[in-house]
Amino acid sequence: MTLPKTALARRTFLRSLALAAATPVLTEARLAHAAQAPPSGMALHGQTPDIPPPDAVLINANENPLGPCKAAIDAIGKIAPQGGRYDRLGEVEMLAMTFARQSGLKVDHVEVYAGSGEPLTHTVLAFTGPGRSLVIADPSYEAAMRAAMTSGGQIHKVPLTADFQHDVKAMAAADPKAGLIYVCNPNNPTGTMTDRASIVWLLENKPKDSILLVDEAYIHLSDAKDTLDLVAAGKDLIVLRTFSKVYGMAGLRCGLALGRPDLLAKLKAFGQNAMPITGATAARASLLDAALVPERKKIIGDVRSETISWLRAKGFKVIGESESNCFMIDTGRNGRAIMAAMKARKVYIGRTWPIWPNAVRISVGTAEEMAAFKTAFAAVMAIPPAELMATYGKQAQVEFDVLKHFA
Repeated sequence: MTLPKTALARRTFLRSLALAAATPVLTEARLAHAAQAPPSGMALHGQTPDIPPPDAVLINANENPLGPCKAAIDAIGKIAPQGGRYDRLGEVEMLAMTFARQSGLKVDHVEVYAGSGEPLTHTVLAFTGPGRSLVIADPSYEAAMRAAMTSGGQIHKVPLTADFQHDVKAMAAADPKAGLIYVCNPNNPTGTMTDRASIVWLLENKPKDSILLVDEAYIHLSDAKDTLDLVAAGKDLIVLRTFSKVYGMAGLRCGLALGRPDLLAKLKAFGQNAMPITGATAARASLLDAALVPERKKIIGDVRSETISWLRAKGFKVIGESESNCFMIDTGRNGRAIMAAMKARKVYIGRTWPIWPNAVRISVGTAEEMAAFKTAFAAVMAIPPAELMATYGKQAQVEFDVLKHFA
């Protein structure tokens, strides 16, 4: 018996909602917290959370310690009294129109979300599944892989090139039936850029029926040209943006999915959380502050460069050339043990990736925070390897792999 189109559409819609319900929307915050979990496993609901001490240095979640700009804070103060109601003032629509106008896009190519984690997850669910795989760099941001596990899509992890760019030729050839190719640019965790020509080549040479997902969470911290003109041209890609990084709004939650209306429509089948009016108004105020991005790009870039120069002068191995608010260090030791030793000194650093178990990711904090990091890191690296493992070996036994932790 052939089902009528309405029944098929309803069945597809219900399946989409079931997939969305079964898939956690992973954010950098959740991943950073999980990476610091004790060897017995992650904290569960009802257990006392692992709260860092008030004097801890938190450079483990790629946050921006500068926080929201003054214009955003003022906008939040003005809109807060309206928080008892939903967005009756059209803050979300005004944000979409402002971004579209500044970016040369039609407003129907802009969808506003409470952070970029939700559209990332829903894009993977929409375009992967049995017979439609996910292709991703290794290492890269892990949230897409967890969503593919739920959708039933095979995961093809492609190592970075020798200069730590996405290997676009290998990614294009990974699977002729790929449903989605994910490019995080600048890459998380390495902070390295994949040049625009390579992304354009990938878009033109990817499998015919696949979609390219370009995550530009950190693009404002780089000198590279973005890919929004490719969105405007109607290409087969979706671009993600977030206000969590350069704009300093990680706790306020605002992100964007940018693409052709027919592509964005496929994400809506998986539902969408309501956008907080505080996040929407703060994001719009941030866009209208013309000095914000260049000022913060310089502040973060200067601190990053100074820290990396110090590390290299001391003989430590920094991986690649970061253009972001994070970078990686190949410690030559067990990365999990290094993390535990740093945490014991009240400095929380980022996680490891299975392909590079000796490398740790460092987020760029304030100059004062990075000074504390340098002191702690030098002390930890001075510990003899055997002593390091003897003291922090229990933590080192737990390899952080998002596919295992969130399975």
